[in-house]
Amino acid sequence: MDSITKKTIDIEKVLKQKMGKKARWVPGFMVNWLKRIAHEDQCNQFLWDSRDLKGTPWLEACLQFLDTKLEVIGMENLPAKDDGKLYTFVSNHPMGGIDGVALGSIIGKQYDDRFRYLVNDLLMNLPGLAPLCIPINKTGKQSRQFPAMVESGFQSDYHMLMFPAGLCSRRRHGEIRDLPWKKTFVSKSVEYHRDVVPIHFGGCNSNFFYRLSNISDRMVKKVNIAMLFLVDEMFKNTGNTFTVKIGKPIPWQTFDKSKTPAQWAEYVQNKVYEL
Repeated sequence: MDSITKKTIDIEKVLKQKMGKKARWVPGFMVNWLKRIAHEDQCNQFLWDSRDLKGTPWLEACLQFLDTKLEVIGMENLPAKDDGKLYTFVSNHPMGGIDGVALGSIIGKQYDDRFRYLVNDLLMNLPGLAPLCIPINKTGKQSRQFPAMVESGFQSDYHMLMFPAGLCSRRRHGEIRDLPWKKTFVSKSVEYHRDVVPIHFGGCNSNFFYRLSNISDRMVKKVNIAMLFLVDEMFKNTGNTFTVKIGKPIPWQTFDKSKTPAQWAEYVQNKVYEL
């Protein structure tokens, strides 16, 4: 989006775009509930107030708006910005919102906005975030373009910030942990000679969210119902302090033929949880 209006987030418009003529059958009380869950008014007020900001300054304004503080451990492990190399930063994804904003603000500040996220295409509706994004729609036509989008990111002159689980963490057997990490970041980091920097973000969503996501994963597999609540979860975490731990870069040469890319992805995921 090039322009921003006082109603950048418009739930009724999104429903029409996604559902076409069927959108008119969605009852009014359901639309109002969705607006409340998405905090439509609050988000639009923030987007309007921060309309002149782009990239990292926008991410920092977002943290300020949510009164979020970060305790970063291991800043010395972030490679120097002038070392001439490109990196893949990978992290767990416990929250699905504020963790992405927070890590982007850290990486963006260190590397003068020279990084890109792979994100759900809905986030491209946020003008301040859009310049930092390579959009992915895993459910629609774009899913076929997914490999090409990843390729363009790794071919670019930008560092990559990835959440290899694809979804935010789930709680299984009492433990909050990502689902198994996808191997793409390993194979592409090897192909493009990028060392991998592991990051752990400490935080969690509400018990309600984890219960809902487990039900949704089991019973409504085609629609990620839990995703609807991610904005609400972000607001529930207003005023909190989160700990970010940055590990030492793992040289791309580490990922040799002794393990498959999927096994190496699991290895890095375990390293992240050891931080």
